[in-house]
Amino acid sequence: MRTVSVNGVAPGAGRREWIGLAVLALGTLLVSFDVFVLLLALPHLSADLGADGVQQLWIMDIYGFMVGGFLITMGSLGDRIGRRRLLLIGAAAFGVASVLSAYSTSPGMLIAARALLGVAGATLAPSTLALISNMFRNPRQMGVAIGVWAGSFTVGAIIGPIVGGVMLEHFWWGSVFLLGVPVMALLLVLGPMLLPEYRAPGSGRIDPLSVGLSLAAILPFIYGVKELARSGWEPLPVVAVAAGLLFAVAFVRRQRVLADPLLDLSLFGDRAFGTTLVSLLAYSLLTGGTMLFVAQYFQSVGGLSPLQAGLGLLPGMAASTVSVMVSPILARRIRPAYLIAAGLVVVVAGLLLVTLADADSGPAILIVAFAVWALGGGPLLSLGINLVVASAPPEKAGAASAMPQISNELGAALGFAVLGSVGIAVYRAQVADAVPPGLSAEAAGRAHESIAGATAVAADLPGELATALLAPAREAFTSGVHIVAAVSAALLACTALLVAVRLRHIRPVGEVESQVTGDRGAASEAV
Repeated sequence: MRTVSVNGVAPGAGRREWIGLAVLALGTLLVSFDVFVLLLALPHLSADLGADGVQQLWIMDIYGFMVGGFLITMGSLGDRIGRRRLLLIGAAAFGVASVLSAYSTSPGMLIAARALLGVAGATLAPSTLALISNMFRNPRQMGVAIGVWAGSFTVGAIIGPIVGGVMLEHFWWGSVFLLGVPVMALLLVLGPMLLPEYRAPGSGRIDPLSVGLSLAAILPFIYGVKELARSGWEPLPVVAVAAGLLFAVAFVRRQRVLADPLLDLSLFGDRAFGTTLVSLLAYSLLTGGTMLFVAQYFQSVGGLSPLQAGLGLLPGMAASTVSVMVSPILARRIRPAYLIAAGLVVVVAGLLLVTLADADSGPAILIVAFAVWALGGGPLLSLGINLVVASAPPEKAGAASAMPQISNELGAALGFAVLGSVGIAVYRAQVADAVPPGLSAEAAGRAHESIAGATAVAADLPGELATALLAPAREAFTSGVHIVAAVSAALLACTALLVAVRLRHIRPVGEVESQVTGDRGAASEAV
């Protein structure tokens, strides 16, 4: 299919493209759905398969490791072999891996199946987003389409716990994995009919060494950062982070000398591209780290069950869904820089609301706070992704489309490690002298380690002694939540200022066809 701009404005998409978007959004929804549904299934499958603590962690984490590690490779591979072709290959692999996960007979088999799911999942986000950039050449429609695409991630997070809970009530744990099979089958049937193919003209072979270096950079780094957040400053995660950074340097140097690099580093010279990625990374890092403590507060301080804690997040997820879909419409009249910056100010307000919660206030304040900051984050998530994709030439859209999700993966991992360390340090400093006498050295050590440890110790103590332990522990943990939220609010306020200044030259979406790169894309061609 060929589309050519008329009078400087690209023609609008038709019914075929919008139906194709629905199919793409459904596949994208499944990526986040698969993560959240596993949280409910983990206790059931662990008991059935006999998974120990380490195996449970790998069952949970291997999917994210593989997605993060293969995003750059899959984005660039789609540019070379065809984005639709890669999407369909990934959908078939995702369906097969889902069946293998459902019928796993050992923890090792499930870990391997989840790893395959992660590799397949890494094809979905960059391929779907790059295809959207081909299907919707009109800037206004492209903004709405990306808003729908971004919103599908949140919808998956909303319905994952709900559908998963229903399935686990009536079927065995493997049923939650089988939910992805009909979705991928639908994508395989409708994809060739509704989705255009695009392959970058004149693209060379993919460089195997670059693929290896990218994996060697991202996988150890994410693993090390997560382990630092989980276990503290142990030698192995420190070495893993250092190794990841060294391989990242080698990867960058390799890309500079290749005629057809896996990742075109010149993209980062574009002001919109670089500023937006930094902002997405900061948002994921700061709000992700704060969310870690909010979730713990719900259960360890607010006394909610895991299911109740998940339901407490639903208002925020619903607000985020609405926000990411409405933001592209508002961006037709308001410059993206000001809309994103205003949204980040709302996020700051939500984080400041977190500091009003105390150990006895209950979860209501934090439920509202999360809903406020989720509402404010919508413009950055939808418009930011749009700016990243629009900043890249059509032949590099696949590789560029992988970068927002990489920012999200790295930001979340760094947030858990950095802000997690800050919050835990505050907790330990305040609780050190508040542990009541009468506890064994082992129990006192567990209570000093974390709020979860204090809660577990208190469960085995008499009423008065349990209260004497939990009250100061909850106060100390809440103080840590306040510090983390305040630090995040301050840094996001700086991010809002950065966006307002660095991106103020970008006009409202649709004023001109190419709002980021001048005349790039005024006459575009899509296969």
